[in-house]
Amino acid sequence: MKEEKPDEIEYERQALGNADDAADAVVVHAMGEALPVLVLPDVESPLAETKEADAFDEIPLVLERKHPLAIRWMHWVNFPVLFTMVWSGLLIYWNDSDNLYQHPHAVYRVGVGTVTIVRFFPPWFYTNHFWDMRFLVTKGLGYHFFFMWLFALNGIAYVIFLLWSQEWKFLVPTRDSLREAIQVTLVDLHLRKGLPAQTKYNGAQRIAYTAVIVMGAGSLVTGLAIYKPTQAHWVTTMLGGYEMARWLHFWLTLGFCGFFLVHVGQVILAGWNNFRSMVSGYEIRRADEPSIEAERRRF
Repeated sequence: MKEEKPDEIEYERQALGNADDAADAVVVHAMGEALPVLVLPDVESPLAETKEADAFDEIPLVLERKHPLAIRWMHWVNFPVLFTMVWSGLLIYWNDSDNLYQHPHAVYRVGVGTVTIVRFFPPWFYTNHFWDMRFLVTKGLGYHFFFMWLFALNGIAYVIFLLWSQEWKFLVPTRDSLREAIQVTLVDLHLRKGLPAQTKYNGAQRIAYTAVIVMGAGSLVTGLAIYKPTQAHWVTTMLGGYEMARWLHFWLTLGFCGFFLVHVGQVILAGWNNFRSMVSGYEIRRADEPSIEAERRRF
């Protein structure tokens, strides 16, 4: 048996290795022609993301005054007052729309001709397992006529303070408010990312809060026309008569209810920092965000 020399063994190993490499090259070439080329996306390094996050966290936070004491007081006073006004108003309204005596008022419905699409309100709304609002019209009148003065005084004081302190400049819509309100709405509907820059209020808040002030004034005027239709007959006539004043008063009330639901929902979405600012008056913000105090000093 012939013994192979070490040099010959090494030569054979190199030959086999070269053959394997050649075979691999042929296979890769064939597969490259048969299969599409897969281009992987450029994935950033986790280390780079960590550095960006650290740079974001390094931005200092500042504590800034957002709501003056007077605005906070009037805001929280208005909440129970307005709630009582709506509740007592429903007690009064039942007396007119009582189905028991079969005289529902045509003003308080949505329909075409004699066809009613929606009626305000069905019988179960007044009496159910949770409450019974029937036969309480006298109680409702007493509460309504008392709290209407608190509502009026609080609203007038609020407007006077806005004018005196120039805080109204944060509140009144600007020419960009409508565009910003659309952007904010799209963000809330998850159809767009990125809120427009703001200081105290964004465009949607400016429009909504100004509208609430106008609605409050409208409720007082229409309420006066209903409360004193003879003594304030010129107000009642200006509104189109007693029935029209009641119709406007009712829809303004529904507007307040709709605003309340949206407002509470937005406060929940905005988070604790926003809610706390209406209690303490101060809000925590990043130092690179627009400053409320800086804008306030420019007034």
